[in-house]
Amino acid sequence: MAKILIIEDDDSFRNVLVQMLTKAGYDVRQAGDGNQALEVCAQFEPDLVLTDIIMPDKEGLETIQELLQICPDLKIIAMSGGGKFGPDSYLPLAQKLGAKASLQKPFMREELINTINRVLQDN
Repeated sequence: MAKILIIEDDDSFRNVLVQMLTKAGYDVRQAGDGNQALEVCAQFEPDLVLTDIIMPDKEGLETIQELLQICPDLKIIAMSGGGKFGPDSYLPLAQKLGAKASLQKPFMREELINTINRVLQDN
């Protein structure tokens, strides 16, 4: 069973993701921002991180960089609804920083599961 860490500041959306991925058979942990995620990641040692980009305290781009410094082989999927400039500007940058894939919010369950499976299978 793959271990997934979800980093999302929107409590209700994060809870939906946790339920969705738990039902799909993943071992899931969660964090509300990048600072909390670094702590959870150190203890949980996930196979994959699903992170929002626009968050208070420590945003997703900075979190991606820090996670990959600690664990260079960590697989990361970035997600964003856009913020001030739209997801088209943040998601490509997240991939340049090391995210293996990106999802534009809102996305469907099937798209999420397919993206996770594809990233987990890539070596």
